[in-house]
Amino acid sequence: MGNPILQFGTSRFLQAHADLFVSEALEAGRALGHVTVVQTTANPESVARIAALRESAHYDVRIRGVRRKAVIDTTTQCHAISEALNANTDWPTVVERFARDARVVISNTGDRGYECFAEDTADLLQDAARVPHGFAAKLVVLLHARFNAGAAPLTLMPCELVSSNGDTLRALVAHIARDWGTGPTFVSYIEHTCIWVNSLVDRIVSEPIQPIGAYAEPYALWAIERRPGMVLPCEHEAMIITDDLPRYERLKLLLLNLGHTWLAGRWQADARAADENVLDAMRDPLLRDDLDTLWRDEVLPVFDALGQGDEARAYLDDVRERFENPFLDHRLADIARNHQQKKERRFKPVIELARELGLEIAQPRLSAALG
Repeated sequence: MGNPILQFGTSRFLQAHADLFVSEALEAGRALGHVTVVQTTANPESVARIAALRESAHYDVRIRGVRRKAVIDTTTQCHAISEALNANTDWPTVVERFARDARVVISNTGDRGYECFAEDTADLLQDAARVPHGFAAKLVVLLHARFNAGAAPLTLMPCELVSSNGDTLRALVAHIARDWGTGPTFVSYIEHTCIWVNSLVDRIVSEPIQPIGAYAEPYALWAIERRPGMVLPCEHEAMIITDDLPRYERLKLLLLNLGHTWLAGRWQADARAADENVLDAMRDPLLRDDLDTLWRDEVLPVFDALGQGDEARAYLDDVRERFENPFLDHRLADIARNHQQKKERRFKPVIELARELGLEIAQPRLSAALG
């Protein structure tokens, strides 16, 4: 019998977030079981991680930072992953694990993970040896195999930083299935039998430990929208089950993520030092003042109008403490990847919300950053 948790993505984030949660829950007898991780890209770093995960049953996560003014510097071993697969070379095994063993599927496929590709066609359903290129197309093929196997309903928990990520991924997978002419019974299985869960992940994982492991901050959150019948990978104190996920999404995306992306934009526009990190930026009085002004004048009034002002200010106190973490080398060059998409997701909603709420506030920094 294979592992009940199947994970797509080998990122340092998942290693120090979901996988670490499962590992700590396993020790307390509160986890569903171990994790099978699937590499979905062909880049050399991912290949090296899979090789290392196959050789070792554990890796280190070093938690360093300041939490409520207390300094934390600990190293934890993660034991959650017991099987590592490469989608490009182990596809038949991936199909078998998905179709028969998995009860929960976790994913974090990056900012471009939901893209579709012309080479992914209905022929994939008949050609068992061919591996789909896109993640959503992979899911169509895998769900089709599970549907045909008559296995129990599956819970899918995407962790990509996309609003309503579960609903978004479900709609995309169902759309592909319709385009491929799979028939209404299978499409209904995707849309109504499988359980797609919206969730929000929040932890800064600043750098890897090579070849596996990571440096992360003490703060961690996995906010999960309650869905009837969903199966959770584990129980953990950093997991919150909520009926109001957008409340948590707004705080993270429009304060923490917006702050990161704004600093990355300044790093690009001002041609700042190539190795500058978030802490360096926060130690620049002019840059720090500009960011505080942005939060105060252009973002917090939106939270006040939503009735979330006090909560937003308390969360922002945590964000400042996290941005000033003296241990983490959170490079602005890393944050600046896929910068245009991040700006659209993190700046535009603040402007649109201000307009919808009838707020007459100037938002010059956000407007200029969006161009």
